[in-house]
Amino acid sequence: MKKLQIGDNALRLAVLLILSVATAAAQAPLVIAKQGYFFVGGKYFDTQDGQFMSGQMYVEYQIPSMLAHPYPVVMFSGGGQSGLNYAGTPDGREGWTQYFLRQGYAVYVLDQPSRARSPHQPEVGVQLRRAVEWVQQRFTAPERSNLWPQAKLHSQWPGAGVAGDPVFDQFYAQNYPSLSSFPRQQELNRDAGAALLDRIGPAILLTHSQSATFGWLVADARPSLVRAIVAMEPSGPPVYDNVEKGAPDWFEDGPLSKPYGLTEPPLTYDPPVKSPAELKFVRQQQPDATNLVRCWAQSEPARTLVNLQKIPVLVVQTEASYHAAYDHCTVAYLRQARVAAVRFLRLADAGIKGNGHMLMLEKNSLEIAAVVDKWLREIVDTSRN
Repeated sequence: MKKLQIGDNALRLAVLLILSVATAAAQAPLVIAKQGYFFVGGKYFDTQDGQFMSGQMYVEYQIPSMLAHPYPVVMFSGGGQSGLNYAGTPDGREGWTQYFLRQGYAVYVLDQPSRARSPHQPEVGVQLRRAVEWVQQRFTAPERSNLWPQAKLHSQWPGAGVAGDPVFDQFYAQNYPSLSSFPRQQELNRDAGAALLDRIGPAILLTHSQSATFGWLVADARPSLVRAIVAMEPSGPPVYDNVEKGAPDWFEDGPLSKPYGLTEPPLTYDPPVKSPAELKFVRQQQPDATNLVRCWAQSEPARTLVNLQKIPVLVVQTEASYHAAYDHCTVAYLRQARVAAVRFLRLADAGIKGNGHMLMLEKNSLEIAAVVDKWLREIVDTSRN
């Protein structure tokens, strides 16, 4: 029997079957065997006012009574967000936490250090919050701003997507300030994420947007404890940021934000590098297709991301997000660095259309969760060790 591949027509039918079963299960009470919270990471530091702690990460966990999978799912949220992204949706539907619990996974949901329930301490920098207009343009109503070619395809946000709409107001109310230093965020989440895996053991990392950098760094620090990475619209593109500027030029390179290719803090390469200056990059002469950015890659011969090399990775891209222009660059970078088991899922190819960047909150969020669940069952459950 032919094994289903992402993009096959059969995938759509399989996902709809999984989703129909999950929807039926959602009518029944969700039975939890154990739940609680704890903090990991964090260090004490001295000031003239006394001793304080910084860098600790809040982790909330639930274990279903019918535990069906060998490894828990650890859910990282993206920039300005928290674990609330997975606890439900702003229009009151069940979220990905409940979905994966109903499928028999233990779930660990965290708040990044210095955000939400992980208290902020001033020695790690000031905090910034995104304005309403920025959130509308990027997340909830990109079709109104048309800053990138795919934005006009957005149709899955559950509401008007602008201030004053009750769904938007609920969503914006749960946006949090973030540390102004993205490199410092990466360091804190790497250290706390590694401490979390040291405590709970092998796990699946599910990242979104900004937090993909944390996923690469945690996996690099603890490769034996990461069974898979689901990178939903991962922070990108590699090396240089992309600036969305609207028609007719659409894109231009932004700052060099990822001198180690995928991150600002060091990743382990083979041959080793002592500083990011040893990594050489080259830009495509032409994009892979119309309305895509020109990718940055390593100059050949490319170094290997040796600690990520054997970890299965699923990169999920929506149809209408600003990531639709460049997530293929992240996939290409991983493959060039010999991360062998990378699957690229363009949701539109699986018949899941109209989504923006906040895919776990949109109207068809559980259909997307079902695709992720199917990949985990194929890749992780069948490779227990």
